Amino acid sequence: MFFIEHATRAVHVVGVTAPPTGAWVAQQARNLVMKLTDRAEGIKFLIRDRDAMFTAVFDEVFTSLGARVIMTPVRAPRANAIAERWVGTVRRECIDRLLIYDEGHLRQVLQGYQRHYNQHRPHRSRGRRPPQPPHDRLHPLISIR
Repeated sequence: MFFIEHATRAVHVVGVTAPPTGAWVAQQARNLVMKLTDRAEGIKFLIRDRDAMFTAVFDEVFTSLGARVIMTPVRAPRANAIAERWVGTVRRECIDRLLIYDEGHLRQVLQGYQRHYNQHRPHRSRGRRPPQPPHDRLHPLISIR
C-alpha cells in the first residue's frame, strides 16, 4: 500500500500484506498521518479507487483532518494517473527485475526503491529534480577555503 503527494510526487510506501483487510488499511492510514505529523493537516484531498478494502473507517482518518475523499469512477484508470504511473514505474524498474522471497523481502526492496524514487530519481514533471532531494552537508552559501 502506498500514498503519493500529488504536488511533489513523493511516495510513501506504508505497508505490505498478502490479503489487505479494511482494518489493516485503516491502520496504515493512521500510521501515515502520524508519520506526516504537522504536514498531515495540509491534506486537502484523498483520491482512491472503489476497492472494498477502503472502508468508512479508512475514509474517516482523512475526513477528520478536513480532507475530502474522492473516489475514482468505475473502470477509469486514468482518473488516478499519477498513482497508476508509479505502479508501472516500480514494476518496470524494480520488482520485475528481482526474485522476491517473502513479504519482509518485498518490504525491504520497496523501502529502498522509495528512497531512490524520492531522493535521487529525476522526474520530468519536476524539471528533472527528485521529489525530496537529499540535503547537502554544506550550506550552498558557505564557502570553504
